[in-house]
Amino acid sequence: MNSHHHQDIEWDASGAHREREAGLHAPALTQTMDWLRDLLRISGGGHTPVHRVLDIGSGPGVVTCLLARTFPDAEVVAVDRSPDILERVRSRAVAQGMADRVVTQLRVLPSEFDSLCSADLIWSRNGVHHIGDQEAALHSLAASLRPGGLLAVAESGLPPRFLPRDIGMGRPGLQARLDAAAEDAFGEMRDQLPGSAGTVEDWPAMLARAGLIPSGTRSFFTDLPSPLGMSARVYLHMHLSRLRDQIGDRLDPEDRATLERLVDSDTCTGILGRPDAFYLTATTVHTARSCRSSV
Repeated sequence: MNSHHHQDIEWDASGAHREREAGLHAPALTQTMDWLRDLLRISGGGHTPVHRVLDIGSGPGVVTCLLARTFPDAEVVAVDRSPDILERVRSRAVAQGMADRVVTQLRVLPSEFDSLCSADLIWSRNGVHHIGDQEAALHSLAASLRPGGLLAVAESGLPPRFLPRDIGMGRPGLQARLDAAAEDAFGEMRDQLPGSAGTVEDWPAMLARAGLIPSGTRSFFTDLPSPLGMSARVYLHMHLSRLRDQIGDRLDPEDRATLERLVDSDTCTGILGRPDAFYLTATTVHTARSCRSSV
């Protein structure tokens, strides 16, 4: 199996996980879209016309359809590398009555950056960090902006917190160690990307070097206190199961055993039944405007 095909399978398998995650973040995502709409206001009291929006690395289309609702006069283009994921986008658009304005483009980035259409708003959530040369990616996205257009890049923020330090089994501080192992795995993933280039991830400065004018950074919080509803618990069970599969071999035996107990659906110590589980996270969105003249 070649590496691209293996990655496509992984992305396809994550579709349900990404849909459930977006559902948990729905209020924060709505606030984000309202903020982007306000940023596109012009001094005369109207709005910068938004006729086309690109959703880069769209996933199953939850945000794609939210963008379509926020900008009702725009064509919204979901861009992803997975045909199965893009089929989810089309199905969602049909179900929400947006099939006439939501379209899909199958693209493998960064090799097909040049084939992206131009847009008034470009949105990318956790997509740029999957490209080896992040600065080059921002330059390419900036080149697709129409005059006065806005690029919004959701990167970094607060990693999810969902367990207290001491959960009554294993060594206290498990979540901190899970975060550290995941960060190591992320760094190795970045190092293995084609054309991987290290950079200081100062996103406003990176956007400025791409020829754009930074226009603001905000963080949007999702705060679900205990006791969690079942939808959030199911999401966390999926999240921890994926962590077990992806970084389980990086953990010591005691932490691996604790993680196994957390994903065990048949015990009260599992995440599906724990009364102390909560969910707190934040997504940070960096924005910048095109300064190119339309003349």
